Amino acid sequence: MSVKPIADRVVLKRIEEEEVMRGGIYIPDTAKEKPMEATVVAVGPGKVNEDGTRSKPEIKKGDRVLIGKYSGSEVTLNGKEHVIIREDDILAVIE
Repeated sequence: MSVKPIADRVVLKRIEEEEVMRGGIYIPDTAKEKPMEATVVAVGPGKVNEDGTRSKPEIKKGDRVLIGKYSGSEVTLNGKEHVIIREDDILAVIE
């Protein structure tokens, strides 16, 4: 299944951090914080301005970005967790 976001929305896949266990303590998935880094999977055509023109998105597929821990809507696509977020909610592009 492929997904095509609309307007200024972006589909992201969070980059999972490596699990490091110190002192033999196991932290369950429910207690871990969500990663803030993500990879762009798909980008919408851009936001429609008040004058009817469409502004081109600044990010592209494959970019690594920083997002807020609880930003966007989480969805499952092809059995994998993804986040759909507005381009304005992306904090930065990692170069």
